[in-house]
Amino acid sequence: MVAINLLSVALATLAVAPRAFGSPLEPAVLEARGRTHNGKETTDRPVIFPYPLNTGKKFDETPKTTKTCFVDALGNGLDDGPNILEAAKKCNNGGKIALLDDLYTVRTPLDLKLNKVDIELQGTLKFVDDIQFWEKNSFKYEFQNSSSFMQIGGKDVNIYGGGTIDGNSQKWIDAHAVNSWVWRPILITFYNLDNAYISHINFRYSPNWYILVHTSKNMIFDNVSMAGGSSSANAPANTDGWDTYRSDNIVIQHSEIDNHDDCVSFKPNSTNILVQSLDCNGSHGISVGSLGQYPKYFDIVENIYIFNITMTNATSAGRIKVWSGEYAKPPSWVEGGGGGHGRVNNVTWDAIRLKNIDYAIEITQCYGQSNLTRCAEVPATLKISDVLFRGMYGTASKKYDPKVGSLVCGGVENCNNIYARDINILPPSAKSPVFACTNMNQALLDIPCV
Repeated sequence: MVAINLLSVALATLAVAPRAFGSPLEPAVLEARGRTHNGKETTDRPVIFPYPLNTGKKFDETPKTTKTCFVDALGNGLDDGPNILEAAKKCNNGGKIALLDDLYTVRTPLDLKLNKVDIELQGTLKFVDDIQFWEKNSFKYEFQNSSSFMQIGGKDVNIYGGGTIDGNSQKWIDAHAVNSWVWRPILITFYNLDNAYISHINFRYSPNWYILVHTSKNMIFDNVSMAGGSSSANAPANTDGWDTYRSDNIVIQHSEIDNHDDCVSFKPNSTNILVQSLDCNGSHGISVGSLGQYPKYFDIVENIYIFNITMTNATSAGRIKVWSGEYAKPPSWVEGGGGGHGRVNNVTWDAIRLKNIDYAIEITQCYGQSNLTRCAEVPATLKISDVLFRGMYGTASKKYDPKVGSLVCGGVENCNNIYARDINILPPSAKSPVFACTNMNQALLDIPCV
């Protein structure tokens, strides 16, 4: 059996307390004990730690705050961004930024480099939907042409309060339906951040990914709610919940996600990450990748544990997606890719409950290349090893009935020690479930391959 060494705590099944998808978190879950401003009171920061499992790595306690900067909303659609930035400057190095009003309108890119700072958000932080402005002024990142309304970096940061960060996405949804090149911002990026705790925050209506964890480490996300949608006939696109990139020692736990792409996605150089006790609805699964898109980089995803997840109405549950061995640019892709190097190593999906899933397991080394014959001729250079799918049970959708999974490696040497154990997925027809398996060691797969 493949060695799985990430976790330092024995596995245990944890029941997730139900909550309706998209229902906001209540500030009342935090004990009110602080300073009063305009009739509202600040609260103590919640105590957050990995539970029931942990990564085996250290998370430091952040210092207590010594001063508070209240931000009063201007109202009438006026831009509160400059006042938020000023509060961040005044209360940096040991203070709390208190956003207690009902609605803050933001037209200013928020670049917050913080040290020993709490952000308490009780109301809603809402970005204006001026597409032309944000195309010019959002924060840009090289990876996959991404950009963001807001980025937070620094050290020892806590964000909490029961409030909402709202991306006001409808205009972007409709614009993207007409032109896929429209630059749609990520809701929030944590960039060069060390030792942070984000809890009891609602993320709503992102034009693109909800959260990008970029070049950061030692972070815990706990009791987070994500949801979005569309009021038109056009559906949201690329609304990943979390994307991790060049980041280490990250915990994502006890949260609910209702979105239209990956619930969590581990992008290049994501290491030592624990995802546990999530409810994911409408997603593309919890995914490794895509990897191998850029030939000049060596991509690593290593030491990942996904535990106790409920996955509902999704295209996949556990997914690994690697680009093929040569550059490809299908017409639907904004960017092409392929031929990149790297490895996927020591990744586990464990105790996954499925409801109406197209594929329980999906592995491809032909991402971006629809011609499987050509993919085999020029197989992926990125290797996959020591992967375990265990304790996956529930129901499949009718889309591929009776097929409930697809495991495709570009070459027989590319995938090593891929295990599937205790997999019990029922297609709606009640036929015997089958998995499509290509270039896999079927002796390690306790599933029926065709």
